Amino acid sequence: EPQLVESGGGMVRPGGSLRLSCVTTGFTFSRSDMSWFRQAPGKEREWVAGINREGTNSDYVDSVKGRFTISRDNTKSTLYLQMNSLKPEDTALYYCTNRHPFYTGNNFAHTAISEYVYWGQGTQVTVSS
Repeated sequence: EPQLVESGGGMVRPGGSLRLSCVTTGFTFSRSDMSWFRQAPGKEREWVAGINREGTNSDYVDSVKGRFTISRDNTKSTLYLQMNSLKPEDTALYYCTNRHPFYTGNNFAHTAISEYVYWGQGTQVTVSS
């Protein structure tokens, strides 16, 4: 059974950094485009960043461009999200997820939740002074 396990969340002050990890099992990670989503209390789940299966192309929601970096290690079936210059508005539960093969190679500009198959339980990121 596919599993995605996020870790690395925590509480940091504005301007701080965190590195999220997502260890996956049960599906062919190296064949899957991957994304990070986040959901803040009372808000809809929001796409944050995506990376193609080769790790050669990535994209980000405008609000995190220049601050967050998505990466992957296909030898470890692990996805990462380096988050720098964190802001209070980044506070949310962060999820990793794999994209359905039908959408492999599509750009991430208009990616939607419906394109994704398996989800982790999420890791909480809280940015507060």
